[in-house]
Amino acid sequence: MRTILAGTLMLAATMAQAQPVGPAETATLAALARIEARNPQVNAVLAITPDIAAQARAMDRQRMARGPLFGLPILIKDNIDVKGMPTTAGSLALKDNLSGRDAPLVARLRAAGAVIPGTTNLSEWANFRGDHSISGWSGLGGQVRNPHALGRTPCGSSSGSGAAVAAGMVDAAIGTETDGSVVCPASINGIVGFKPTVGLVSRTHVVPISSSQDTAGPMTRDVRLAARLLRALAGTDPADPATTQADARRTDYEAGLRPDAPRGVRIAVLRSATGWLKPVDALFETALGVLEAQGAVLVDVQAPEGRTAMGAAEYTVLLTELKAGLNAYLASTPAAVQVRSLTQAIAFNEANAAREMALFGQDDFTKAEATKGLTDPEYLKARTESLRLAGPDGIDAMLKSANAVALVAPTTSPAWMIDAAFGDQSPGRGSPTGYAAVAGYPHLTVPMGAVQGLPVGLSFVGAKWDDARMLALGFAYEAAAGIKLTPSFRASVEADPAIAPLLAPPR
Repeated sequence: MRTILAGTLMLAATMAQAQPVGPAETATLAALARIEARNPQVNAVLAITPDIAAQARAMDRQRMARGPLFGLPILIKDNIDVKGMPTTAGSLALKDNLSGRDAPLVARLRAAGAVIPGTTNLSEWANFRGDHSISGWSGLGGQVRNPHALGRTPCGSSSGSGAAVAAGMVDAAIGTETDGSVVCPASINGIVGFKPTVGLVSRTHVVPISSSQDTAGPMTRDVRLAARLLRALAGTDPADPATTQADARRTDYEAGLRPDAPRGVRIAVLRSATGWLKPVDALFETALGVLEAQGAVLVDVQAPEGRTAMGAAEYTVLLTELKAGLNAYLASTPAAVQVRSLTQAIAFNEANAAREMALFGQDDFTKAEATKGLTDPEYLKARTESLRLAGPDGIDAMLKSANAVALVAPTTSPAWMIDAAFGDQSPGRGSPTGYAAVAGYPHLTVPMGAVQGLPVGLSFVGAKWDDARMLALGFAYEAAAGIKLTPSFRASVEADPAIAPLLAPPR
């Protein structure tokens, strides 16, 4: 199993050398020091890039124009190809997957001047292997922990990316989302997360689940940095047909950020996403008051009928596209990777069940293996149905009914307990996450506050390609609300000095 040890030893050796020569090396060494200090508690970083300090020093010595991300350390979720690093999706089956290539999105970050100090742990296979999974657990990396309460979930599957930013190891990381895997860990860890419109960012050389729904997105300390990263990430990739319009649609997202963005703007309030936890409702009402004070016009809406049917159709889509996409990705891996297909991945898990399947199974994998391909009428019908229910009859209909440009709601619940017996047990309901995921529309989450020290995010969901406006609205809210959530690294909520006496028997 890989650990942070190699990075720790490298850091010690590097710091014994001469002083940093410039900002890239300085920022990289500082990030490595924070990772070394904080990762043992959180287990968010899976591996450190070999010779990363030397790479940063070489960047500082280059005599060329410096990009907008120059010297910024950005961690990459370990289902995205990074040259010189294994891409494992958290599975022991891919521990030897040294692809020798950068995914186009990583190449774009490097071209903008970013430093890639390492990769982050994640929910194995991006949390689509089996029921009753534990968010943030992988066979290769173990369990990621929430820095606000170490016994609580970091949510998945971009759990390591979210926890690393929340813990202050880096200011920015990249996650991927199929349905909630950027916005949930961002919300639950108390940071900003942005899921772009599907097709704005390349998915080439990313371990896939769904060609219809997969996208990468920034997870950052604030909205401005997310906007800066998105400008670097966005763009057309000839190898990814979904990105045909990306060059025409991309813009300078940071330049579009304005503190008065909500003024005169109609925003739809998704009331069906409330009513399940009073403290979350109270935070939401406060957030709505901030938007109103900024001049937003708020209009209540309810989610339309059909959410259950949408979820059932989505599941058919994900199963079918997983088999096709994963087989294609695995076939492109180096010869050292022995698992070359979904069939072989299933067999590998069975052969290594003591580690890989001791906590939950692989029923999603086995159901996916039984699917009949991308021309199957059942799949085609499910994709058409899910897209209609999420987009035209879902988000589009809600926005139209309120004559609004954005939908707001609590992103998800506060973090639940890490539970090896029952798996994930999220108490939240009614979130717009599923609609945005299936439709492929932009979804931003910004910290809204905390319940017993556990963060909760505020979601801004918009129409397709309206990414810039969601970032602008979130930026304005963030600036006005002024919410900064600092993790305590406490063992549990129940061990908090203000709470523990209430749980003890009275004297």
